[in-house]
Order: sequence, then C-alpha cells, then structure tokens
Amino acid sequence: MAKFENIPDVKLGIIAVSRDCFVISLSEKRRAAIVKAFAGKGELYEAKTTVENEKDMLKAVDEVKNAGCNALVVFLGNFGPETPETQIAQKFDGPCMFVAAAEETQNDLINGRGDAYCGMLNCSYNLNLRKIPGIIPEYPVGTADDIVKMIEEFIPVARAIIGLASLKIITFGPRPQDFFACNAPIKGLYDIGVEIQENSELDLLVAYRAHKDDKRIADVVKEMEAELGSSGNNFPDLLPRMAQFELTLLDWAEANKGCKKYVVFADKCWPAFPKEFGFEPCYVNSRLAS
Repeated sequence: MAKFENIPDVKLGIIAVSRDCFVISLSEKRRAAIVKAFAGKGELYEAKTTVENEKDMLKAVDEVKNAGCNALVVFLGNFGPETPETQIAQKFDGPCMFVAAAEETQNDLINGRGDAYCGMLNCSYNLNLRKIPGIIPEYPVGTADDIVKMIEEFIPVARAIIGLASLKIITFGPRPQDFFACNAPIKGLYDIGVEIQENSELDLLVAYRAHKDDKRIADVVKEMEAELGSSGNNFPDLLPRMAQFELTLLDWAEANKGCKKYVVFADKCWPAFPKEFGFEPCYVNSRLAS
C-alpha cells in the first residue's frame, strides 16, 4: 500500500513552574531528574525557562513552540504559581498534562520542601475556573520515576487529542433509508474540532472509473496477493478492482484534506457497490484501517 502518514508524532516538552516564595532551584533540580529518568524512552524537550510569572510563561511557551513541541508536561516542582502555570495550557496549542513533585525526604524541610501536592490542588481548581482542559492523572504527584510512568501513559492520550484536532472524516452518501445508525451525530464531532466532508456516492463512482487504467494497479495487486497468500486469495479476478478502489480512496484523501492533516473514511458496503462497482469494499476498508 502507498505510504500514508496518518498518525500524529507526539513531540513532548516539559516546563517546570515555581512559586516565587520557594527556591526556584528546587523545581529546576526536580525537572532535570525527570528528564534524566525519561532518557531512552523517547524525546522529551527540557524547557530551560522556569515559570514564576506571566512573562516567564510567555517565554517558556515560545521556547517549546520553537523547539517543535506539540504536547506538554507542566511540572510543579514546588507549590507553583497558580495563574501563569494554568496560562501555559491556555497559550499552548496542544494537550498539556499537569503533574507535581512528591517530597523526596523529610531531612530538608526548609529549602527542600515544595508543597507541590497542595499546589496541585490549587492548580486543578484554577484550570476549572478558566475552563482549560488540562490533563491530570488520577494520582498526579510522585517521584521522578513515578512521573515518567505518567508521561508514558500521557503520550497515547496526547496523540489522540492532536489527531482529533487535525482530523477530517470523509463520508460517502446517501445514507441508507431507515438505517438511522448511519446518521452520525456530527455536532459532537464538530464540538471536539473534527471536520466532516460528506460526498455523493456518485462522485466516488466517477472517481473510481477514472482510475481504471491507473499504472499503479498492478503493484497494489501484487501486494494484495502477497498479503492474502495462496490460501486466502479466493477471488483473484476481483483484486484489480479492489486495487483500483484503494488508489481512488488514497488519492481522494490527499486531494481533500483541505486545512486538516489526517483523514479517515466512514464508508459503507452498500447500496451501489455490488451492482455499480462490481465488488464489496470491505477488504480495502480493512487495509486502510490497518
């Protein structure tokens, strides 16, 4: 199958915050420990700007954006400044997870005490006040190793959020009569930023027929034959039509992405397929889904 980049690449950054009545080096030291513990597990950009106030917040957000980050870990190395730490998620265009440092020891309760657990409670309250969709783990306070585990669990969540924000769903109609399950609740999809493009099945048929002598068909047929194997290729005469349809959809996706980056198809196997297309498209749909 033609290479089709349709899965977001999560590029993580971490920003530490510090309340100005606490020692800033505490947050910076704890941030560095997380980055060290995460080494070898993926890419994690360490923002060197530690946020104590709103100007720091703007500088830190610019720093991670310039580094190409599309997802953020906001780390409360101590209690944290409630306004600028939540503004990070407000100004950053991408998913943000909020986590906080546990106290490593009771031996240094002057410079080594961070009160990040308490700060996390205030942070969550402020996120709600501002209606900012920050992501908070079930238990968001921990050591460097604990937070690394939270980051690993955050990555697939971030990938889904990034993908949905840049997704277009392409459908082909009309929807079958008296089959209301096919009438997708598109308002809910619009609410989360997904774009929807509904097309005529006649337009799809025209595009399919225009691919009749596409020079790429033979290569796709060979790929399908290899995938199915001798025991699974029960209808070899249908493979050229399947390949023609697969190329039609891939070309349609590229030509119709518009302002979005990712595409999924919500297609069906009826009513015109068996008669007008000459096959059922389920095999092609499964290949695209894979």
